Amino acid sequence: MIRGIRGATTVEQDDAEEILLRTQELLLQMAEANEVEPDDMASICFTLSPDLHATFPAEAARRIGWQFVPVICMRELDVPHGLPKTIRVLMHAETPRNPRQVQHVYRGRAVVLREDLDADVSPRG
Repeated sequence: MIRGIRGATTVEQDDAEEILLRTQELLLQMAEANEVEPDDMASICFTLSPDLHATFPAEAARRIGWQFVPVICMRELDVPHGLPKTIRVLMHAETPRNPRQVQHVYRGRAVVLREDLDADVSPRG
């Protein structure tokens, strides 16, 4: 079954290398936490908060060797209470896990986006 795996992280500044490094860390943690490999992934969608535009976070997937995973970048909605300097990820992957077993990963200041998730379910690095 294809499941959606969510993740988000934050950066301190609009810097291409920091965006790519934080995104790489997030992607690898999402894959490890859910025991999925690039061949299991149907696609990955990335969004950036409106204050980030130094690079495409999808490049992070290429840098870690995920050459054949379809990726796309989009802009997050610019809402007054939105979390600044945030990179969000929606990974679609083949997994035998049911929705309650999927581990969503929120890092940095992004942990506030899903405080409803139990710490045992969501790695918070």
